[in-house]
Amino acid sequence: MLCEPNLSITERLARGKSLRAGLPRAKQGDWQPSSDRADPIDTLQAADRGRVAELLPIKYGRMVVSPFGFFRGAAPVMARDFAVLPRTGLLVQLCGDAHIRNLGAFASAEGNIVFDINDFDETIRGPWEWDMKRLATSFVLAGRESGTTDRGCRDAVVVLVEAYRSALARFARTPFLELARHRVGRELEARPIDALLKKAERSTPRRNLQKLTTRESGVIHFASRPPLLQRLPSSEAESVLASLPAYREMLAPERRLIFDAYRAADVAMKLAGTGSVGTRDYVVLMFGIGEDDPLFLQVKQEMPSCWAPFLDEPPAAHDGQRVADGQLRTQMTSDPLLGWTTIDGNHYLVRQLADHKSSIEPQELSGSAIVEYARVCGEVFATAHARTGDAAALAGYCGKLDTLDQALARFALAYADTTTVDHAALQAAIRSGRIVAAKTVA
Repeated sequence: MLCEPNLSITERLARGKSLRAGLPRAKQGDWQPSSDRADPIDTLQAADRGRVAELLPIKYGRMVVSPFGFFRGAAPVMARDFAVLPRTGLLVQLCGDAHIRNLGAFASAEGNIVFDINDFDETIRGPWEWDMKRLATSFVLAGRESGTTDRGCRDAVVVLVEAYRSALARFARTPFLELARHRVGRELEARPIDALLKKAERSTPRRNLQKLTTRESGVIHFASRPPLLQRLPSSEAESVLASLPAYREMLAPERRLIFDAYRAADVAMKLAGTGSVGTRDYVVLMFGIGEDDPLFLQVKQEMPSCWAPFLDEPPAAHDGQRVADGQLRTQMTSDPLLGWTTIDGNHYLVRQLADHKSSIEPQELSGSAIVEYARVCGEVFATAHARTGDAAALAGYCGKLDTLDQALARFALAYADTTTVDHAALQAAIRSGRIVAAKTVA
């Protein structure tokens, strides 16, 4: 239940405000690594269990490029750090891997290009502040990478949290049906968002066909570009295709009509992301009425959320379903072909591959762009948290003053410094041979 139905808005606002007694907003800014903090390299290696060992050097090659690159692959480290911090007790559906590149533009079920959170591998029900602290830290790390000063990064985080608070204050009094339909529209003409929307418009299935496939003897199939893209042996490809009927049954009847109009032509393994490298990530090429009607499905292995060991939530029965359900709860509109399946006992999410999808790069956040982007991201996360939590209690805790804004800015700068130290530890582990890292693979 999102809120207590017998409590008025005023009572729920007061309940949220009362939680400041247990965890003052200013204390949200406290961060100092403890003397017995777990070795971040040990934490990362523990999270690698069950992954494809040959791919892990690529993961670490991407992580070692910069502190922000490290951060993208180090959600398990942050989860362990956050486990010892005090919590407000207000729960929402977490993105779980909140950072600047996990928001972006993509196509809605109606074909419109929208901007929202777009990565849910780590999603789980948990404390709202975990998402916001991770997101705020990413602004500092990405900002530093783009050449923004720490003062500029701090300003961006203050704007991020102020936008989050302001939106929650509105949502606290918004009828839930109206909130469920809410789409972030203000500020979408801001420079970084406008660029993302235009980039997403160009990312179509036909463009993927040009980028990912080749034609031999009149037959179109995936190109072979190891390790980024590799066609599968027939037995492994057959296992992937054999999982699709079960996935089809997860779809709503009107979505099955879409799926049934296409036939599979080829299967490959595709490398993408940073934190997810090492999981099995398949892509299926399908055709509808002809070669000009391609559809790409991504069949992506999902591991348990890195936050799960530190929460009271029961283990997910199916981690592909956990991710799909978290996405559906959080987004206003989601991929119409979103679903899940099982292959050889492992859990998989199924979705369209990069259907009009684009995300921001740190270098695009120079100058005023970082503040413009922060403002939109604050409202996006407020929308997600209000839909899946008690908006009035959240608003009551966050308050009207900038106390929380300043606290999370202080936290973000401090945790970014810790991440920079952890990044140096990874560099040392690679030099010593403890970790094997491949040269950067795009």
